[in-house]
Amino acid sequence: MLKRPVGIIVLIYLIIGVIVAWTRGYLYLGILKVILSAVLAIVLWFLPLLGVSLHIH
Repeated sequence: MLKRPVGIIVLIYLIIGVIVAWTRGYLYLGILKVILSAVLAIVLWFLPLLGVSLHIH
């Protein structure tokens, strides 16, 4: 029963961290595109093997 509140707290903590990093200039659109492309390639690993490009332009 304690797992759900802890998960929500961690999610809120991470969202606040992203907002603070964005407003302070640590994150920018270019790096977010690279990270999102990498996450897509990891989660959908079979698509690059079939020749599908997951690069976000």
